[in-house]
Amino acid sequence: MQVPRRRSEQHRKYQRPSDTDAHLTAAAIARLQDELERLLKHERSKAADEVARTKEMGDLSENAAYTEAKFHLRRINDSIFSIKERLKRAIVITSGASVSARIAIGSIVVLRVNGEERTYEILGSQETNPSRGRISHFSPVGATLLGHKAGDSVLHTINGQDVVYKIVEVR
Repeated sequence: MQVPRRRSEQHRKYQRPSDTDAHLTAAAIARLQDELERLLKHERSKAADEVARTKEMGDLSENAAYTEAKFHLRRINDSIFSIKERLKRAIVITSGASVSARIAIGSIVVLRVNGEERTYEILGSQETNPSRGRISHFSPVGATLLGHKAGDSVLHTINGQDVVYKIVEVR
């Protein structure tokens, strides 16, 4: 007999890449460290002071300000924990092509598609911004390009149409 599952549990095995991808650039790691320092030194102490101040107002069961202050402090503590975990698991992305001049995470790739040149930077899924040319190594195009080198032509199917990417340069 098979135990019935909720729809949310059926899809849980398919985690989002950003949940499991720990690749970060040095700049992203520095931003996370700055945010962690700001939360620890400034935000957490302000929130703790607010909890103490609102606790003195009296009856805690009907004190909405106290409940809100505790909620705010809890959110700050959750953010601190989350950032610490991300920093602990972080894999630093080194810029440039791999030693063998092949496309890897951190490479900047110049492609020719339909006579038009496009430049992409292959990064981890937490730092993508396709409008700025920053794509994930999990994205369809990023995954297709990994391991190839300048001069290669790569065939990729998009919505049933074959698109040929000519790799012009790998930096």
